[in-house]
Amino acid sequence: MSRFRLTLEYDGALFHGWQIQPTDETVQGVLESALARLFNGKLTVIGAGRTDSGVHATAQVAHFDTPRDRPTREIVRALNALTPPGLTILAAEKVENTFHARYSAYYREYCYKLFIRAEPPALERGRVWHHPRPLDVSAMRAGAEYLLGTHDFSAFRAASCSAPNPVRTLSLLQLDQEGPLLLVRVGANAFLYHMVRNLVGSLVKVGLGDWQPDRIQAVLQSLDRQQAGPMAPAVGLYLTRVSYPEADQVF
Repeated sequence: MSRFRLTLEYDGALFHGWQIQPTDETVQGVLESALARLFNGKLTVIGAGRTDSGVHATAQVAHFDTPRDRPTREIVRALNALTPPGLTILAAEKVENTFHARYSAYYREYCYKLFIRAEPPALERGRVWHHPRPLDVSAMRAGAEYLLGTHDFSAFRAASCSAPNPVRTLSLLQLDQEGPLLLVRVGANAFLYHMVRNLVGSLVKVGLGDWQPDRIQAVLQSLDRQQAGPMAPAVGLYLTRVSYPEADQVF
């Protein structure tokens, strides 16, 4: 049995999330359908992150097992021909059978894109959160400082989150402004369900002046989702990086 790792990008607006569903088209679903045609049999694809409907990816990672070897270049070409537009396989590599796209990852990074301008975007429509009101980015950066480090992030996870341990280590929370585009880069060992979108929604409350930056610390310490800001829409969120230990690199 051989194990292959895939790196892929996709437009989340075209799929009903990552995880396979009975009726709606999902990223996992179309990949498994394409692999079944390529390898003449049902295969299961495991992803590094189960992105929600509308969430994009520039570097999602997945793996699958197959009893039949094929050249990696052939896998990339075939999958790109067999999957719909809006999903691109960037690379395929053969890996050790101990590699696991989800459980071997020690770091994940997302980027959330806000478009801050009274006029709506034409070219970025559907790929950013259009925010027509100005935001105080300096105040948002001050609020973000309270979130760095290892904390119980219960206040920023969805009510339906099933993770048994809400403690995560947030090592990156960086806000970069490029004209009307505000990029919020968030990196951690792992994330709770809706955690990034809830963090962004709360920081926007600070940017609007509704909250002082230290309100973020109070929300974090409350462990209460009701104290946090509204969840930011899925349209602006991108999975941009998944990192693995040296031992899990390709061969």
